[in-house]
Amino acid sequence: MTIATLFLTLLVCMLLGMPIAIALGFSSMLTILLFSNDSLASVALKLYEATSEHYTLLAIPFFILSSAFLSTGGVARRIIDFAMDSVGHIKGGLAMASVMACMLFAAVSGSSPATVAAIGSIVIVGMVRAGYPQKFAAGVITTSGTLGILIPPSIVMLVYAAATEVSAARMFMAGLIPGLLMGCLLMLAIYIVARFKNLPSRPFPGIQALTISSAKALGGLALIFIVLGSIYGGVASPTEAAAVACVYAYLVAVFGYRDIGPLKNVPWRKDGEAIAAAIGRNLWHVLLGLLKTPADKEVRQVVRDGAKVSIMLLFIIANAMLFAHVLTTERIPHIIAETIVGWGLPPWGFLIIVNLLLLAAGNFMEPSAILLIMAPILFPIAVQLGIDPIHLGIIMVVNMEIGMLTPPVGLNLFVTAGITGRSIGWVIHACLPWLVLMLGFLVLITYVPQISLFLPEYLDSLKGF
Repeated sequence: MTIATLFLTLLVCMLLGMPIAIALGFSSMLTILLFSNDSLASVALKLYEATSEHYTLLAIPFFILSSAFLSTGGVARRIIDFAMDSVGHIKGGLAMASVMACMLFAAVSGSSPATVAAIGSIVIVGMVRAGYPQKFAAGVITTSGTLGILIPPSIVMLVYAAATEVSAARMFMAGLIPGLLMGCLLMLAIYIVARFKNLPSRPFPGIQALTISSAKALGGLALIFIVLGSIYGGVASPTEAAAVACVYAYLVAVFGYRDIGPLKNVPWRKDGEAIAAAIGRNLWHVLLGLLKTPADKEVRQVVRDGAKVSIMLLFIIANAMLFAHVLTTERIPHIIAETIVGWGLPPWGFLIIVNLLLLAAGNFMEPSAILLIMAPILFPIAVQLGIDPIHLGIIMVVNMEIGMLTPPVGLNLFVTAGITGRSIGWVIHACLPWLVLMLGFLVLITYVPQISLFLPEYLDSLKGF
């Protein structure tokens, strides 16, 4: 009766159009009032604990804010130029460069919709002008943007780590090889299609142009080494790395590239003089900018937008933690785990159920909400069946990637529709061939666990020496 009340109330609230955070909190409180021995005071306590005792969750607002600075600044444009110069000369190279740009931007943003918006708003128009079908360009960008939650640092991975209390650093390690593999598979598929359809490429710009574009992109790409290098090297936790990333992204966008902020319209000389000499010549402008930065409209707007997204996500997480608390208090995951284990399902059979369940949920809910609801239920069952929790986490993240491409709430679909001015139905049709590739990749990740586990296990072995 408790299980039925909890899940039926949640389902009814969602069908009525209630925001997912409110639906989670309302169904949890109703279950507590009707069936639990807990008092309503435990609700306030759990909401407080959800956002104050989970140290890992502190990384989320930092990564969101750093992503906002990088998306608003010219980091995306410089990464695209570097990718175009690197692989644009290959058959279908413009599309391949778009995938490469999405991979690189994913590694500095941690957000899938942000990756689609930042990269897609530039490259879709460029690909169409170069002779690519718009539907092909839209499908490539919408699919490649999902790498934003698979290639670390990933906000979705942080949510899974908080929900299951596994190591966020190990999740980041586990996501790197699958993310690179997915990007390479997309680029291979593009190359094959390009050979058949004779899609255009552009001439190789030369080593000098490639060197210049890589140098210009280095300011943004350095964030990859700062974040992942510090985490993989054991120098910093994901939360500490996120704080550093936030400050670095601000400095790069405002004082490095100067695409936003008080120094935006201060001209630099174009003869390539040393940075130190340029700063000396414009020292007054720099000092004036430092004084004005807190009140600068563009910077203030970026901070406000990052705060809105952070508050929204943390409010969902807080209510989902309350939902998980009710699940745990009423021993619902244990009951479900004992039931499923009692069926005698092998691990591979259980993973089929997991994938079907998550794919269905991805059609109707936002990824973070799915993880916060499903992870506490699936986690104990997976442990009993001998499935590695990190492997389960990567499987869930890949399912969330596919959920970004499926209606009616696929976030990437709406972003691409906004960029192209086309209908959601048109974007869905553009993504269908790539969705098949994603499903094949999901099967590969599900049943070849070493793709996910190789890097964390290898780094663990190095620490033993």
